[in-house]
Amino acid sequence: MKKNDIIKTVVCLVFVANFQWSNAQEILPLTLEKVLELGGADNLTIKEYKERQELSLAELTKSKEWWLPEIYAGVQTHQLWGAAMNADGRFFLDVNRQNLWGGLGLNANWDFADGIYSAKSANLRNQASQYLTQAERNQQLLKMIDAYYNLMTAQLNYNAYQNLVTQSDSIVQQIQIQVEGGLLYESELLLAKSNKNHLQVEMLNAKKDYNNASATLKKLLNIEQNVKLASTDESLLPLDFITELEAVEDSAYLNRPEIKANELQFRALEMERKKYTTGLLIPELNIGTYGSYFGRINGNVSPMFPAQYPETQQLYPTQALNVSLMWKIPLGALTYQGDKKTFDSKMRLNDIEAEQFKVQINEEIANATSDLQLGKEQIETAKEGLDFTTEALNQSIERQKIGTAKPFEVFQAQQFFLQAQLDYLKAVSAYNKAQYAFKVAKGERL
Repeated sequence: MKKNDIIKTVVCLVFVANFQWSNAQEILPLTLEKVLELGGADNLTIKEYKERQELSLAELTKSKEWWLPEIYAGVQTHQLWGAAMNADGRFFLDVNRQNLWGGLGLNANWDFADGIYSAKSANLRNQASQYLTQAERNQQLLKMIDAYYNLMTAQLNYNAYQNLVTQSDSIVQQIQIQVEGGLLYESELLLAKSNKNHLQVEMLNAKKDYNNASATLKKLLNIEQNVKLASTDESLLPLDFITELEAVEDSAYLNRPEIKANELQFRALEMERKKYTTGLLIPELNIGTYGSYFGRINGNVSPMFPAQYPETQQLYPTQALNVSLMWKIPLGALTYQGDKKTFDSKMRLNDIEAEQFKVQINEEIANATSDLQLGKEQIETAKEGLDFTTEALNQSIERQKIGTAKPFEVFQAQQFFLQAQLDYLKAVSAYNKAQYAFKVAKGERL
């Protein structure tokens, strides 16, 4: 096997040729772009936060209804039999009272403090919800990127083991011929077969790792588990959209949607708190009015006392207007200030949460920066080690063909070569993940 061919097996993905799945399972080809597209549309957590945003918008719409009056219209009847008491305390017996009310009315209650401050608070919470949705979307997409690179790495690892199993089978056949020709001992053939079996076991372990990585990504993408995922990206090479690490200012966390959402939530709490401070000075206005017809439309003639209960059909026009402007002063709120203290505590908790976000974001930036800096060195070192082991394996195989190399030397060269492949893939995968983590840590959108 030539050096360039071996390197090509590391960075190129030939999934369909190497993976033999059941015909009953559908294979879904994926690229990173496709993963981000599917994830943004179908991820359940992102859907949840989008629906929370819609709920916040609905609450904002509801809060704007406070100033609209209530209009009512209809018919109301009343019937009483037996005893009734007059306003001065006298009782009337054998009463048969009935009346009808029909009309149109309007009731309006304007609690200006609650209406104004609640509407403004709901608007701020709706804006905060939008930033929280954006923040969660970034985090979920970052998890999908991580899962996708895990899938690519597991897929390439499996490919690498398959190639070595095929190569080991060829070596076993060569040693078989040499043993039959009396050039090698049978024990060396047995060792070659054992090495091949070992590689087959490791290949199955790699396949299990691939299945686990596939299941994790399918969960994030909200895809049925009976579908097989296959990466079709042409290569696993280091990304280069962050070529130089500039110094990240301490104010970089201000770009994070979590911080912006926290600030808006604080302002919302501050606005609600005003209902129990300056809002106590704002009166409440109530207006009620109606126009109707009121009276008796069908008298119930008593067969025993027809003269006492004559049949009448009379409806009289009636109108009413009630207006009140009231200052409601809750003595408990003024004395103990429980509501005000509750919101003071919530605002302090909000400040603590903001500080926790800053500490977390600074840690994310520091970790991503370190991963990128060390990742470059790891990739260079792993690439150099891969070149060395590639050449060593080629030479060992050639020497084994002419009988100047012992089989165990080839086996050892295979192990070193395989480990160099895995180291290289792991380093590139971690470096690419760090690129995206650095973007999110600085507040950029994915």
